[in-house]
Amino acid sequence: MGATKTRLKKDLVDALRAKDEAAKSNIRMLLGAITVEEVAGDTARELTDDEELTVVAKEMRKRRDSAETYAEAGRQELADKETGEAEFIARYLPTPLTHDEIVALVEEAVAGLGEPATMKHMGALVKAVSTKAEGRAEGKEIAALVRAKLQG
Repeated sequence: MGATKTRLKKDLVDALRAKDEAAKSNIRMLLGAITVEEVAGDTARELTDDEELTVVAKEMRKRRDSAETYAEAGRQELADKETGEAEFIARYLPTPLTHDEIVALVEEAVAGLGEPATMKHMGALVKAVSTKAEGRAEGKEIAALVRAKLQG
């Protein structure tokens, strides 16, 4: 069992003892998402720590996207609920990189090409930066910064 799942189970016990309904609900949702990923495919398997963090990040992104959609539709109470869940989930993820740190990774990747960067290099650059960011940056932000660098 990965470190994230172990921490979630421990936190679930603490939430049950504290009768914290919001924490119980969020933790159970995360544990359920990890379990679904574990049994997906031909055979059940245990996820690595990185795979567990990927599942948690995906769940957080879902909540943020839902909050955006609800806010645009004028359903602020639902947007607030989704935002609260996303903030709770963020506790289980590594500290995100700052904008400047991501820009530095983009600069480093472009310099590492060894040839003038063009739009045809975008996919490779985004992949390289994403790998170095190790899940600590949103793919949309990385792609936007790479695109800006290549066009500017």
